[in-house]
Amino acid sequence: MLSADSLKQIDTELAKYPADQRRSAIMSALRIAQSELGWLQPETIEEVADYIGIPPAQALEVATFYNMYNLKPVGKYKLTVCTNLPCALRGGVNTGEYLQKRLGIRYGETTADGKYTLVEGECMGACGDAPVMLVNNHKMCSFMSEEAIEAKLAELN
Repeated sequence: MLSADSLKQIDTELAKYPADQRRSAIMSALRIAQSELGWLQPETIEEVADYIGIPPAQALEVATFYNMYNLKPVGKYKLTVCTNLPCALRGGVNTGEYLQKRLGIRYGETTADGKYTLVEGECMGACGDAPVMLVNNHKMCSFMSEEAIEAKLAELN
């Protein structure tokens, strides 16, 4: 169950929309739930949908469409590497391969210590900064050379 604080945050999001358009707050509400719980269990998605007043299937559609939502537990640090064409042409594939080797995991996996989950991502809108990596869906990291990756991993330790 979501905490009173999370429900209050969802209420703040709901207040941004007319009463007949409450569904517009679903993305923010799911983000708030995920921030509190770490990932979105089916029961959590249903709870958020019920709170907003939409069918659970509509909330599930949103949660499964966007890769920023975690539908299974992830590590403390979720590292999403862009491998779309512009990033791929500027080293995105190499960045992903380096991280896989460095962390000893493949895309979609979490390190044994639960610290890192590695995800292959779609366009992050930062083609000029390629290759890019997103940390925990919030911190964009640009020009991710091997040296930059090592510096970021050291910072996260």
